[in-house]
Amino acid sequence: MSKAASKTPARRNFLKGGLALAAAATVATPNVVKAQGPISMRWQSTWPAKDIFHEYAIDFAKKVNDMTGGDLRIEVLPAGAVVPAFGLLEAVSSGTLDGGHGVLVYHYGKQTALALWGSGPGYAMDANMLLAWHKYGGGKELLAKLYASINANVVSFPYGPMPTQPLGWFKKPVTKADDLAGLKYRTVGISIDVFTGLGAAVNALPGGEIVSAMDRGLLDAAEFNNASSDRVLGFPDVSKVCMLQSYHQNAEQFEISFNKTKFDALPAKMKSIIENAVEAASSDMSWKAVDRYSKDYDEMRTKDRVRFYKTPDAILKRQLEIYDDVVAKKSAENPLFKEILDSQVAFARRATRWEQDTVVNRKMAYDHYFGAKGVKRT
Repeated sequence: MSKAASKTPARRNFLKGGLALAAAATVATPNVVKAQGPISMRWQSTWPAKDIFHEYAIDFAKKVNDMTGGDLRIEVLPAGAVVPAFGLLEAVSSGTLDGGHGVLVYHYGKQTALALWGSGPGYAMDANMLLAWHKYGGGKELLAKLYASINANVVSFPYGPMPTQPLGWFKKPVTKADDLAGLKYRTVGISIDVFTGLGAAVNALPGGEIVSAMDRGLLDAAEFNNASSDRVLGFPDVSKVCMLQSYHQNAEQFEISFNKTKFDALPAKMKSIIENAVEAASSDMSWKAVDRYSKDYDEMRTKDRVRFYKTPDAILKRQLEIYDDVVAKKSAENPLFKEILDSQVAFARRATRWEQDTVVNRKMAYDHYFGAKGVKRT
């Protein structure tokens, strides 16, 4: 027998085996693809479906859905669809929901230090600067430590800097701090303590319940957030007086949260996409806010006949004084509260000094172009 002939059976067996493996792979491949199909997540926001805040939640979900090519599909339901607005943290932590869109101050009852992400004057920082502290100044690590302290099984992404929020909607203009005494007033977070210190009787209601409470006389005054939200929620229907500018929520932002078990199980590439989608959505939200809030502000001034007033400086100063008393008490009661506060203050001292020295005040430019004696343009 020749050498060539002696190799034929082995070659045939090899080829036969290879064909069998190829056939098996062909049969098995559809099952593998099916097993690795799109990941679906069910989320809930803490906002009514008609609120622009819920729109922001949907915007984020769409970014993730698009950036993953549909490999991760997030469905966002409005507040109350699965749990009440203030029940979001427990629902995400337990896995009842895979994730959610809200604000950290809504968890104030679980751990008071959570309100430091947005409730208060921010030590002269705006919301974007507070987010800078979160990402580069130690806030991210402190928030993870904070959630671990209450056994919350979540991964949190603060994002979306909010403009300064109004003092609120009133029956008549507020001219001095004493005007707030005795008012039935709605707010959340550390602001509850601040307005209680101002003499108000505070009720922390979710956004979707505020206007009906004012309409029924259960509230005398209330704050929510911005011109677009306030208008669509119906504030101009129950009040024609809005006091602008306040320190009670000067530097707030949103929170995107994932159930930690679900998030940790995602592929590394998908986690990276999510983290980048958070920052993309943060920028987009802040740009959309400028456009939409300014339009609705004009509409309320011209069509809804709302009268807007600047909150008097005496009230703003009193807010700061009461806030200092509140955080001193919280710091004494809660070491983690003090640790976070000290971190914020150290960052704010440096960052706000740089900002105050560097950024030009735009009021002069505004007056030059749009003031009573401004440049006339056709």
